[in-house]
Amino acid sequence: MWVCVIVTYALFHNNPQHRSIMSISKTRNHLVECARELFARKGFEATTMNDIASASNKGRRTLYTYFKNKEELYEAVITSELEILSERLDETANKIISPEEKIIGIIYTHLSVIKEVVTRNGTLRAEFFRDIRTVERVRRAFDEEERSVLRQVLQEGVDRNHFKIESIPLVADIIHYAIKGMEVPYIYDRVAKGLSSDDSKRIVCDILNKVLK
Repeated sequence: MWVCVIVTYALFHNNPQHRSIMSISKTRNHLVECARELFARKGFEATTMNDIASASNKGRRTLYTYFKNKEELYEAVITSELEILSERLDETANKIISPEEKIIGIIYTHLSVIKEVVTRNGTLRAEFFRDIRTVERVRRAFDEEERSVLRQVLQEGVDRNHFKIESIPLVADIIHYAIKGMEVPYIYDRVAKGLSSDDSKRIVCDILNKVLK
């Protein structure tokens, strides 16, 4: 078995096409991270493509090979940040816990990660919500993925007789848009003032149980 694994790894690792793909991916990710850091420190408007090319040590030609303009790079930054949230939501949905706990986990994971992303990006805090059309366009695929995760967990709850739901797609949409509506208040700590995290989760759980059961 180990011989097969070693041989497979050797063939895969030494494949010139594979190395080329890895190099492209690594270079692109490096450019995106450099852009993210500059957007966070200087702001989107004050950052130029020349700044990003210089900070990446890759040069303008390489930068324009991957991205035609700053707006495209900004979208790539948002996408890379949302991928963090996507991975965390999948982890929550795949945990060996009850469907109720998964729904609560999805809600608080979503809000916490969005807050982390926006806070980590400094001046991007304002830029993140400045052009809502751009953000929404970039988020479209992620939003559908999140609704799919919610539908999966809700179906699991129905199958296990934890939930009684007439329309799973509708309930998934309601929960999804409710979470999105709470993002900005949550980022600015305007949600559940005076309540501990445990108390707020207990109350949210109680509300969901009444709705879903």
